[in-house]
Amino acid sequence: MPAEEPYVVQPAPGVYAYVQPDGGWCLNNAGFVTGGGRTLLVDTAATERRALALRAAVLAAGVQLPRTVVNTHHHGDHTYGNGVFAPEALVLGHENARSEQLAAGRQLELIWPATDFGSLDITAPDLTYGDRMTLYVGETEVRVIHPGVAHTTGDSIVWLPERRTVFTGDLVFAEGTPFLAMGSLAGSLRALELLRSLGAETVVPGHGPLTDPGAYEATERYLRYVAELAREGRAKGLTPLETARQADLGEFAGWRESERLVANLHRAYAELAGEPEGVPLDILAVLQDMTVMNGGTPVLCHA
Repeated sequence: MPAEEPYVVQPAPGVYAYVQPDGGWCLNNAGFVTGGGRTLLVDTAATERRALALRAAVLAAGVQLPRTVVNTHHHGDHTYGNGVFAPEALVLGHENARSEQLAAGRQLELIWPATDFGSLDITAPDLTYGDRMTLYVGETEVRVIHPGVAHTTGDSIVWLPERRTVFTGDLVFAEGTPFLAMGSLAGSLRALELLRSLGAETVVPGHGPLTDPGAYEATERYLRYVAELAREGRAKGLTPLETARQADLGEFAGWRESERLVANLHRAYAELAGEPEGVPLDILAVLQDMTVMNGGTPVLCHA
């Protein structure tokens, strides 16, 4: 169980970040934007209990329940709670996020059958977009931007230019290890360049504490480290697991979920082999390798 309860931070007028410590597996961040008597929610949560706690936090802030929910990508920790807010709220996401969520179904229950996810219906986006779109919450401009294939094939950045605040989804894991198994290493590097170009002052990552644009540099260093490991390991004829087990994580050793290294190497190997960005990997094989990296213990959902 996490060491702390979820908490709300208000980085700018009408902008709230909902942080779930310690940001490990299934402990994602969400947030909400208010103005003109309306509320927009960014992401939900992995379980019914946690989604209801998020709903209570919105009400405790003294604002209206959301009319719109934006999903930053399809993973269940960010979307399973959609049904707690729908149908009163319309769910928005990238077109790939909708198709990926419907294809994944109850994937989290399959990976973590011992976790109590509660009574939840899979609620995919009602409204999708392709490249970018703009919404207004009262007078507050909300830009929803697809960065291309990065963490997944259907990521969305939620950028509030007047508030200098960005919700990155899982393009950034503050103090945690990135996870590329369903996306792209090269695309993630491009996504960081896009994030830099926005000029945000406050960065709400998909997991971990609020941060600033310095998190982009740390994430980029890790991604380039993985790319170099993959080149060296593949040239030696090593498997991703063999390469990962020989690696010295250095400055990244203290990041949460270091076992993700082997998943990221699977993705890097695929791209070095010329596979398209975002091409599906053998997720069962990736999970098995992460279990080995985790000392033989399967990774745990902390929700």
